[in-house]
Amino acid sequence: MKAKKTARKAIARKSGPQGPMSIDFLQTLVRLMASNDLHEVDLRDGQQRINLKRGAAPAAYAPAYAPLSVAMPAAAPASTAAAAPAESADAGLVPIKSPMVGTFYAAASPDAKAFVSVGSRVEEDTDVCIIEAMKVFNNIKAECRGTIAKVLAENGKPVEFGEVLFLVKP
Repeated sequence: MKAKKTARKAIARKSGPQGPMSIDFLQTLVRLMASNDLHEVDLRDGQQRINLKRGAAPAAYAPAYAPLSVAMPAAAPASTAAAAPAESADAGLVPIKSPMVGTFYAAASPDAKAFVSVGSRVEEDTDVCIIEAMKVFNNIKAECRGTIAKVLAENGKPVEFGEVLFLVKP
């Protein structure tokens, strides 16, 4: 609150004939921003507007924990041999990964048709799904060209950052 009052006083003092665009006034605002640890100030007075941003934007939330890894018992050699053909079948396919943590939706609404399915042709700007994060619905683009070979995410289920959602045959 003190920063607002100080800024108002500075505006009243500094805005003479040059208006709020004087260098002295802008320098005063920058000093106030620094001393009060403000990253953005947006002032409006009628048709005039000043929007100042300083430094990098505050860091986005990042989880402070590492994923737990659980030791799994050694698999039988037969299952390893079965996994190898599956990996080689996916070789050459381009993954479309989740850019965020959220809930995966294959369609815009429960009764709507899925954006894409196996065999669908996609371009860089094709919407392939929606990921809901914190009540915001984000359309996810393919960012590659090709044909959807596999859909790996399940509708309505949570996905992690970097999780492969689709595999595309270029």
